[in-house]
Amino acid sequence: MGSFSLIALVAAAVAFSGGGILIAQIFVKKSTNAQKGEPYECGIPSVGTAYNQFNVGYYLFALIFLVFDVELIFMYPWAVVVQRVGLPALIEIIIFFYILFMGFLYAHKKGALKWM
Repeated sequence: MGSFSLIALVAAAVAFSGGGILIAQIFVKKSTNAQKGEPYECGIPSVGTAYNQFNVGYYLFALIFLVFDVELIFMYPWAVVVQRVGLPALIEIIIFFYILFMGFLYAHKKGALKWM
């Protein structure tokens, strides 16, 4: 895969995205009204400013989710090579799970897993 493949990939990406926008501009019926200008079209009128403070617990919950999500990403390569590596791979995953479990216990003890 040389530079020609990269150029062809970029050209295809530009052609597909530009073609989609062009087709939408040509065929889609245009309508403008006050509701189209709203930031969210969910049926509830917007009230107040967009700069609201949220409880930090939501962010902690999201970070804990990311930690366990990344855990799954690291488990896939381990599962692929576990038979070839053998016992050292098993010991490493046990240590990995232990560290994650200690983090889970810490988060649970601090109350980060309690929903608002």
